[in-house]
Amino acid sequence: MALHLFHLLLFLLLSPLSYVSSVGINYGTLGNNLPSPKKVAQLLQSTLIDKVKIYDTNPDILEAFSNTGVDLIVAVENYHVANISKDAAAADDWFATRVQPFIPATSIVAVCVGNEYLTSDDNLDPDALVQAMQNLHAVLLKRGLDRKIKVTTPHSMAVLASSFPPSASTFATKLIPTMSSIVGFLADTGAPFMVNGYPYFAYRDNPSTVDLEYALLGNSTGVHDPKGYIYHNMLDAQIDAVRSAIDAIGFGNLSMKITVSESGWPSKGDPEDTAAIPNNAKTYNTRLIERAQSNKGTPMKPKDNIEIFVFALFNENKKPGGASERNFGIFNGDGSKVYEVDLSCEFCSNGDAFEKMSTSGQVRGPSVWCVAKPHADEKVLQSVLDFCCGPGGVDCREVYESGKCFVPDKLHAHASYAMNAYYQMHGRNYWNCDFKGTGLVTFSDPSYGACRYRQQ
Repeated sequence: MALHLFHLLLFLLLSPLSYVSSVGINYGTLGNNLPSPKKVAQLLQSTLIDKVKIYDTNPDILEAFSNTGVDLIVAVENYHVANISKDAAAADDWFATRVQPFIPATSIVAVCVGNEYLTSDDNLDPDALVQAMQNLHAVLLKRGLDRKIKVTTPHSMAVLASSFPPSASTFATKLIPTMSSIVGFLADTGAPFMVNGYPYFAYRDNPSTVDLEYALLGNSTGVHDPKGYIYHNMLDAQIDAVRSAIDAIGFGNLSMKITVSESGWPSKGDPEDTAAIPNNAKTYNTRLIERAQSNKGTPMKPKDNIEIFVFALFNENKKPGGASERNFGIFNGDGSKVYEVDLSCEFCSNGDAFEKMSTSGQVRGPSVWCVAKPHADEKVLQSVLDFCCGPGGVDCREVYESGKCFVPDKLHAHASYAMNAYYQMHGRNYWNCDFKGTGLVTFSDPSYGACRYRQQ
């Protein structure tokens, strides 16, 4: 029984898709003044952000985030969806060239097929989206990656016929067949339903009827739904509106996670965008981050944790549209904050985010550990263990039979302990956790019971 418990603990610590309280962020690149992906990866390692969603498969970004402990969600651009929908071979080719070369060093946990695909362009074929998702899942299934990497697609709130009251919300009539197929696919594959929720736009378009504090996630009096639910912020109401729409097409009895794939507030806008100011952006994103970490659900499902991705990491000065579209970022291109928002974490030290790591690649800020990758080759792991406990100079007595880390008596567990000790001894450089490609840097403390993993 004890062995099963230890195995469960190790699985939870190393599983890339365990839905715990975490904060994600959207990393767009439509700017000519943005830092290099390597600098961005360094910046995020000094914050509480542990998941990053991008809008393509930029190889520089995928390479920069290797062995960082930060999970990545990549995307198929809208204009590529039709090609991937043609057949499994096209999907396999996309995955083989765009994603496969970077795993497992880069922790890619999901592929978003398109972005707001069903509502961004009337000329796009809804059936192509469903087929592309199915084709990519088939590719992952064939490669044995379907449990690690999920396939989903982010929607705008425009897929709903109406969003208020939340309990009466339904999908737009013309989209019901497509949404039924998508929701069924997500339920079958265990992938989350993604929605981009922006109370900012609701307030901007209806300032006389929408309470600003309600849009800013802070209305204390609450808005009442006819079925008795009380909403203290608009984002929760938007999430439950999606939940009701899913229920309305017959999937209410299924357990499906809803992820807020984008949400944010601009710090600047056009002259008529009076709510797009730094103070409102600071208030909204501070509360949004607190909401993401709260491990709380919504009035309809109070026990269902909601994963949230803040929009956005940077102001993007080349993004089309109004001024607000270019000013959703928390950071400027030089790494300074647009406004003060607390991104610190329990294990992060203070100081400028870009100075958290030295030019040598040594991690200076957060506490990190090195462990063996879940599916690392056992022959290689054995040689790594022999090296660490021999020429590597690691004191491995804790993984011997009388040691505190002997149980579970598994090569993977013993190798993880030795690899981490070596990593910490030698300064926590990336290359000290490579071990012939079997090592993985993580922010999750792998310690369990009396077995304590060393940290610097």
